[in-house]
Amino acid sequence: MNDTISGLNNFHLDVLREIGNIGAGNAATALAKLLDKRIEMKVPQVRIMKFSEVSDVLGGAETPVVGILLRIQGDISGSMMFILDEPSARLLVNILMGKPLEADLDFDEMSSSVLTEIGNILAGSYLSALSNMTNLRIMPDVPALAMDMAGAILSVPAIEFGKTSDTVLYIENVFTDGHDSVIGDLFLVPDDLSYGKLLKALGVV
Repeated sequence: MNDTISGLNNFHLDVLREIGNIGAGNAATALAKLLDKRIEMKVPQVRIMKFSEVSDVLGGAETPVVGILLRIQGDISGSMMFILDEPSARLLVNILMGKPLEADLDFDEMSSSVLTEIGNILAGSYLSALSNMTNLRIMPDVPALAMDMAGAILSVPAIEFGKTSDTVLYIENVFTDGHDSVIGDLFLVPDDLSYGKLLKALGVV
């Protein structure tokens, strides 16, 4: 299966990028309704990477991050992670809650709830887009929020899937309220069997 993944060409990535764009549009609409605030999202980058490369994308294993982690259920299995570094998490929460952008972020119940709901909306939007394009039943489980160093947060899916998969679908997300932008990283980590199901359902293998 790794040979299949490594053989993905620009057409395959364009298909995955389109799923990302549809998911971003759905997520932006859901966030706008939730917050009664105009939120735009775009997906400038989609790529396949090794799991070992993820911590480098996040700035290194010792970078403090906020991660929303959830399991994927249904016709495929795996994990999904939405990860922000701490400054980005602070800025995103302040944008969404209408606070001054420079305001300190206390990771209290309210801010944690906002971040968890953002992760839930994002995951649901992307998995719904993926489900619609593949006709597979794909659902997110209940998300869990964690604040720790990138290496510690990544150890959860690494332990679970390290034996069966070393490949990650990386989707870069840019949030903007018309003035300020925040970049968040979304990682889809299906097991090898699920990758095969996805690619076959998309007609790219």
